[in-house]
Amino acid sequence: MTAATVLRLGTRASLLATTQSQLVADAITAATGMTVELVRITSEGDVLTGSLAQMGGTGVFATALRDALLRGECDLLVHSMKDLPTAPFPGIVVGAVPARAPQRDALCARDGLTLETLPVAARVGTGSPRRVAQLLARHPDLDVRDIRGNVDSRLRKVTDGELDAVVLAEAGLRRIGRDAAITELLDWPTSAAQGALAVEVRDRDADGEIGRAVRAVNDADAELCALLERAVLRRLEAGCAAPVAIDAVRVEDDVTLVADVHAPDGTRSVRAERRIARDDAATHEGRAAVAGDVVAELLAGGAADFADLPGTAR
Repeated sequence: MTAATVLRLGTRASLLATTQSQLVADAITAATGMTVELVRITSEGDVLTGSLAQMGGTGVFATALRDALLRGECDLLVHSMKDLPTAPFPGIVVGAVPARAPQRDALCARDGLTLETLPVAARVGTGSPRRVAQLLARHPDLDVRDIRGNVDSRLRKVTDGELDAVVLAEAGLRRIGRDAAITELLDWPTSAAQGALAVEVRDRDADGEIGRAVRAVNDADAELCALLERAVLRRLEAGCAAPVAIDAVRVEDDVTLVADVHAPDGTRSVRAERRIARDDAATHEGRAAVAGDVVAELLAGGAADFADLPGTAR
């Protein structure tokens, strides 16, 4: 390859996905001089309707992209990292985690309402069991409804009067310029790797020019924190159907980690918190050790009694 080589970046076709992918494409071009073109790929999750959890979870969005990469239809992929299953995928590796966007959830409500000022029985939409539990824990009288669709279609449910509010990721709203819809930034922990992007390549390309081009946009802190969060999620064997929130943040030479497991109805929860030396979380082995310790505390606190956590069978 040379600087004139065109890299083909596989992406879902939604506005958010193509916006995120173009950000990565532009960063690779700026760092390496290589031209990067988007290849739009339709996933099963983009076509089917119904609950995301019932369709098989977050992996439903990744499968078509990964199949296209392995078939040679593209050279790299960009995903919202929280949408990736935590199990390794044969033949594919994460080549980079670019700088992370904000990790928070955002309430987008009619009339400038906040979570505290939403009326009794207000209709709030989300497709995330984790957000359902957190909403009900704070405001148990809400009428929380399962919704699907892209960011704009969800926001329209509020402007059209179908819902009083929706909860979305701050990162996605800001990336596509919809931050004016935010009426409150919520202070709870969010999904593992929320706000982070994962750039995947074929494992045979990881040490070659494609891999080096992708690695040029890696952010070490974003990578470390996102991978630490995903290590805890993987140890729990919990996916999008489990109400689990995990946040890791770099603080000076340390990383602070918060992990919550909620009952689906928001009536119970257990939390584990750690402050870890950055170097202790910088390796796969270190992250695995932290994850094992955190999960042991969550289980000792009764997490398996009120949440479906397959990993608790260990």
